[in-house]
Amino acid sequence: MTTAHDVVVTGLGATTPLGGDVPSTWSAALAGESGARSFDNDWAERFSIPVSFAATLKVPSAEILTRPELNRMDPSAQYAVIAAREAWADAGSPGIDGDRLGAVVSSGIGGIQTILDAWDTMHAKGARRVLPMTVPMLMPNSPTAYVSLELGARAGAHALVSACASGAEAIGYGAEMIRTGRADVVIAGGTEAAIHPMPIAAFAASRTLSTRNDDPGGASRPYDVERDGFVLGEGAGILLLEREADARARGARIYAAIVGYAANCDALNMMALEESGQNIVVLANDALKDAGLSPADVQHISAHGTSTVLNDRTEARAFRALFGPGADGVAVTGLKSMTGHAIAASGDGGW
Repeated sequence: MTTAHDVVVTGLGATTPLGGDVPSTWSAALAGESGARSFDNDWAERFSIPVSFAATLKVPSAEILTRPELNRMDPSAQYAVIAAREAWADAGSPGIDGDRLGAVVSSGIGGIQTILDAWDTMHAKGARRVLPMTVPMLMPNSPTAYVSLELGARAGAHALVSACASGAEAIGYGAEMIRTGRADVVIAGGTEAAIHPMPIAAFAASRTLSTRNDDPGGASRPYDVERDGFVLGEGAGILLLEREADARARGARIYAAIVGYAANCDALNMMALEESGQNIVVLANDALKDAGLSPADVQHISAHGTSTVLNDRTEARAFRALFGPGADGVAVTGLKSMTGHAIAASGDGGW
């Protein structure tokens, strides 16, 4: 059986509010740019939505994909395919039997735009005008299915749906597929395309969105004392995973190793975290144990950092419990300050 330390990352792909690929996204992140921007439509006025901005894609998928591709895929699948193509090419397009290639691409919300558009069509024009591809487009496993079709991945096409954790769980599950021998290479990550007036209205109703309409770029502020909610984002982030020995044998560039993974849940509330942060502590310790490490070995935390009052406070309590009040030497970053909260595409919770 492959050990945790033998699974490495050899390909990166992304389309985000900061850029249409990994290099442009990374460059904008290092420069501290924000992908949040005011809507170029009348949604806020037309539907009386209290939020008039979001972190939308920097490069629309219509500028990258063909018309037939756009017509048969929900935006969540479009973003996943764009990022998967980049990750595959970045990894050197490894020659592998499709029976040993897996796909695990998750979406927290799925094809919400397809669902709502199809309902609008039926309401306005009748059932016969609903597109026959509607069901394959709206399913939450549609993105991973299209990535599987794109690459010929036959070892499994999975879509773990667990809200904001979906993308991170996809990566963990992909690593497990390699560790247990189910696959030799797995394309894994998250995608989300929920910037539509209805989801925005629903998030606003739950009072989890920032309402800093006069300052979109400064609205997402993880851990700030004046934080007032998250900025909804969209996009996709995909990794190519494989065994370290295989990667080195073919001369692949290795970005990182998946050395430990764990998952749990609060089993407390559909919206709220357990406020002490103890379940996060248990989770972190389980992941560290899987990696054969201790809290003293941690140098960086890619935090969830949603900018909501409760989430940030609970995470901070967990960090203090793990590392002590000072936590000297542990850097904490919150990428949502720039990309917004792209739900499954956020892939946060990294250590």
